Amino acid sequence: MSKKGGSQKLKEQNRRQLWLIIAANAVGFYGACQWSTFELSGIKAALTGAANLLPVGLTVVVTTIANGLLNSATKERLVFLRWSDVLPGHRAFSVHAQADPRVDFTRLQRACGNKVPSDPKDQNSLWYRFYLEVQDVPAVMQVHRDYLLLRDYTGLAALFLIGFGIAALFLVAPWKAIGVYLGILLFQLIVVRHAAATYGVRFVCTVLAQKAGKPTSSSAAKKSPA
Repeated sequence: MSKKGGSQKLKEQNRRQLWLIIAANAVGFYGACQWSTFELSGIKAALTGAANLLPVGLTVVVTTIANGLLNSATKERLVFLRWSDVLPGHRAFSVHAQADPRVDFTRLQRACGNKVPSDPKDQNSLWYRFYLEVQDVPAVMQVHRDYLLLRDYTGLAALFLIGFGIAALFLVAPWKAIGVYLGILLFQLIVVRHAAATYGVRFVCTVLAQKAGKPTSSSAAKKSPA
């Protein structure tokens, strides 16, 4: 949605959360594999080897590799369920700006020179120009970071569903445990994808709201003393 630079710093800040997500899913997979042990010997016996799931020293490496298996475009297609004109920035002015009560659309039109773009690519390009002007605003930075975290989590959730799901077919028993575990993985993907899409739209609208709230050059000239 936004180019590299500021987003890269925000992604670095999210690395710890992504590690926790990977670790939690690894523990969940371990628990599914130990289903029979839970039933026979209880949780204490099943957790005996859990500390060896992933070496703590490989935290950064594991997170980076897992997150890098899917590029940004693939993650965005997963989040927004579109193949072309994927990003909400492609509909920033025609759809999202008019639906968000925080955006003063009249002032936004003035900021666009009273020529609001209708072409999806033009909309995204203009939105990105506005983003560059307000990217350091705390509200924009926070929602941008939240979106990046959930977008990356969506990619990981898809990998978990495929990777852990296939492994579960061979390593988890009985079939009831497999069904429950796959259901949890699928539910995780559905919920996180929806949250990421919501934050993506909110990110776009927050930028537009900030831009609409800034005085334009013409309005500033009117307010300046003669």
